[in-house]
Amino acid sequence: MRGVNAETRRVTPSTGARTGAGSLLGRVALPAGVLGAVAGAFAYVGAVDPNQPGHYPVCPLLRLTGLYCPGCGGLRAAHAFVRGDLGAALTDNALAVLIFLAFAVGWAVWVVRAVRGRPTRIELPPVALWSLGALVLVFTVVRNLPFGGWLHP
Repeated sequence: MRGVNAETRRVTPSTGARTGAGSLLGRVALPAGVLGAVAGAFAYVGAVDPNQPGHYPVCPLLRLTGLYCPGCGGLRAAHAFVRGDLGAALTDNALAVLIFLAFAVGWAVWVVRAVRGRPTRIELPPVALWSLGALVLVFTVVRNLPFGGWLHP
């Protein structure tokens, strides 16, 4: 089967420019779409205050057990983050703020690699993934202990 894995390229008659997966626009379309979706979600959370009851559902783990999950306070942190109140965002959920910042860095790396035409797959070594899991676990346990009250949302 000849040409099964061949890259498909179209050349527009008027300009001679490439379109499709190999063009710059094609390479940055997915990162731009992801940014649009995330920006829309942050805009919604910034406009609809999670501190007012009735706008968002209550965390099921908190409702059933009284324990804070790693995401508890994440919507309030996003609301404060969008409004520029970094102190309140860190108070509501410090882990979520770190994830917001890590997403921004990862997205920027993704765009730069896409613009340069390099593969956009970012692989973390297993030690980094285990460390991230341990961080989330420690954060969750500490915020539910009596001395971890400063991590409560």
